[in-house]
Amino acid sequence: MAQESPKNSAAEIPVTSNGQLEDSHEHSFNRDLKCSLPVGLGLSETKITSHSFDSTKEGVVEAGPFPSSSASPKSSVISPSSTAASRLAGQGCDLIIPTGVRAQQKSGPVVLADEVKNPAMEKLELVRKWSLNTYKCTRQIISEKLGRGSRTVDLELEAQIDILRDNKKKYENVLRLAQTLSTQLFQMVHTQRQLGDAFADLSLKSLELHEEFGYNADMQKLLAKNGETLLGAINFFIASVNTLVNKTIEDTLLTVKQYESARIEYDAYRTDLEELNLGPRDANTLPKIEQSQQLFQVHKEKYDKMRNDVSIKLKFLEENKVKVLHNQLVLFHNAIAAYFAGNQKQLEQTLKQFHIKLKTPGADAPSWLEEQ
Repeated sequence: MAQESPKNSAAEIPVTSNGQLEDSHEHSFNRDLKCSLPVGLGLSETKITSHSFDSTKEGVVEAGPFPSSSASPKSSVISPSSTAASRLAGQGCDLIIPTGVRAQQKSGPVVLADEVKNPAMEKLELVRKWSLNTYKCTRQIISEKLGRGSRTVDLELEAQIDILRDNKKKYENVLRLAQTLSTQLFQMVHTQRQLGDAFADLSLKSLELHEEFGYNADMQKLLAKNGETLLGAINFFIASVNTLVNKTIEDTLLTVKQYESARIEYDAYRTDLEELNLGPRDANTLPKIEQSQQLFQVHKEKYDKMRNDVSIKLKFLEENKVKVLHNQLVLFHNAIAAYFAGNQKQLEQTLKQFHIKLKTPGADAPSWLEEQ
């Protein structure tokens, strides 16, 4: 008959009447559960730290009670050769770290990275703001065209803008006519040069009309030369007026367009704020009114800035326009008068006064020697 072993709190091995182990599922589960716990310690009172899980050396388990436990606060080191571990090992149990206990690895400090912003969410927010702003501006434009909405008007500035647009149309017409005159004059000069060459050739081949053909050849060549001089003055006039119309005035009108867009946004948010102020004031509407007030202030500052920019550009444009057109109109008048009066010296003097250099006939680009 097998000798009865003393009871142990760490493990109990039940036997049957004939001395064989009982293989029931219930006893196997109890045995595994008891073997998984250290001797004399409950799960709620145990703190287990495991070091070097991948090491080949003998494992060390530190067990110690929590501050709320009545046991000694000092930690005791239990190796597999200790009494409790030996008792468990002798009973065929494996030392298991309870899953409810947090394991502490002795590793470096863990740094939590800042939350990375999602680019897709930022783009979605930008699209939402753009859509809301576009909706408000479109509603404001439709209301103004239907005569239902009010718009902010600066009478003095609007009058200056209207005059600028009207002048731009007139300057474009003058520029178009000057280009037509230049084209026609170029054709006439080209014809006069060809006619002079023809007269010169005939003067050499017709001895009886040598002098007559020679006079006409010299006259046509002189007219062609004066025509080229006039053509240089007209082309210089065209280039200056083209710069004034298509660059200087166009740049000012671009600022005017930005000013008008800022005015529409300002009126749209102003109308939105007025509608909110006319409605009830409660806990739900007050935050909306405050947000609308902030947006209105932002667009009001933008509108004021663009209005000042337009006023400054219009002032500078007027000064520049007067200066440029004064010089170009004097050039155009003197060149035309000298050409049709047949005053070659006065025509050349006019070009020198405005520092205009004429191109050599038949030479579109300077030679390599001239470039050096």
